[in-house]
Amino acid sequence: MASPLDDAAARAARYLAGIRDRRVGPVDIGGLPESAFPDEPATPEEILAVLDGAGSPATVATAGGRYFGFVTGGALPAAVAASWLVSAWNQNAALEIMSPAAIHFEDQAIRWVVEALGLPADSTGAIVTGATGANFTAVCAARTALLRRAGWDPDEDGLFGAPPIRVVAGEEIHVSMVKALGLAGFGRQRLHRVPVDGQGRMRADALPPLDGRTLVCIQAGNVNTGAFDPAAGICARARQAGAWVHVDGAFGIWAAASPKYRHLTAGLKDADSWATDAHKWPNTGYDGGIAIVRDRSALRHAMTVNAAYLPEGPKREPSQHGPEMSRRARGVELWAALRSLGRRGLADLIDRTCAHARAFAQGLDGQAGLEVLNEVVLNQVLVSAGSAERTNRLTRSVQADGTCWCGGTVWQGRTAMRISVSSWLTDEQDVARSVAAIRRLASDLD
Repeated sequence: MASPLDDAAARAARYLAGIRDRRVGPVDIGGLPESAFPDEPATPEEILAVLDGAGSPATVATAGGRYFGFVTGGALPAAVAASWLVSAWNQNAALEIMSPAAIHFEDQAIRWVVEALGLPADSTGAIVTGATGANFTAVCAARTALLRRAGWDPDEDGLFGAPPIRVVAGEEIHVSMVKALGLAGFGRQRLHRVPVDGQGRMRADALPPLDGRTLVCIQAGNVNTGAFDPAAGICARARQAGAWVHVDGAFGIWAAASPKYRHLTAGLKDADSWATDAHKWPNTGYDGGIAIVRDRSALRHAMTVNAAYLPEGPKREPSQHGPEMSRRARGVELWAALRSLGRRGLADLIDRTCAHARAFAQGLDGQAGLEVLNEVVLNQVLVSAGSAERTNRLTRSVQADGTCWCGGTVWQGRTAMRISVSSWLTDEQDVARSVAAIRRLASDLD
């Protein structure tokens, strides 16, 4: 009889081998088990049989090439394999003494991200759960730096009675950024929202006066249009005023790794902190957020706690640079993904997926009553079928059809179906097949 690990590997391999041919939405959710907590134990074989037999058909095929919802990349084979090994290691990547291997690969992965994105070489960072966690981590560092300059230590004395910090963001700030600001104590309704242009870019000419107690949050990749805030002008004004600039770059900041799209990120290196997701580009598995901070002391001061049983070594200790103590060695998966791609492979991944997005726009705009609403500058395409009701029906039809999966959104008052191309597995055939299905379903709406 195969061991549980062999059984799991075989089942996972079969699942991935069939991912390209199955429908993208769930095949069957009726078999998911429900019961009271059992009295008796079960064997690993019995558990895997239930997980695979009932769970696999109820998954959404995000690991395939025709999933275009929620900016989700399919995990690279090297990242998946590394994840299995990391699970077998079962390391706590909090301190180097707990796992020298985990910390070594994580440190190297962070350095590679800094190099690939052209960020300041002396920056430090943390690998967290996702962009929300990365934004939160960076915002805490900003809070520490800005208030300590004003003579207040928020990490020791809290925020009651602290000098106020003004938070400036664009009208189309992402909800994860708003959540992070709320968690950091800035409030979700106290933002100064700057008007944006027709593509969702913050208007630099509409910025309020900035000073040394201002946190400016800009976007690298609008979640609907892919557009970039004008970082060069905003960062120049902020630096002159002593303000802190944070970049929410969940997916778009990876454009800096592509010679073809790097121009979109001009000026981003002059910010003070950056947040991104590895499970979008460069296609690691969930979860893999990355926070990068220029001011090492600010991040460390915001995140450090001490105890006699937590000895620190001379290297960067992950638990002293991010919000988590006990944590999985997720940096190993990021290392594996980046090492499997290299600079050329990472640039090619971005270039290919962006080319696929343009192919979607060209294949849908003006066809079967469809209209592309945005300038396709990266990997995001917004499609309208006319009225909000008709567009929502199209989105539901696409999801039910199963050829591909796209999500719905509302952008600048227009209801749209959003197509996000992020997976290494997507090819021209996937795009052509999906375009044909969307056009067919749009023609059938009436």
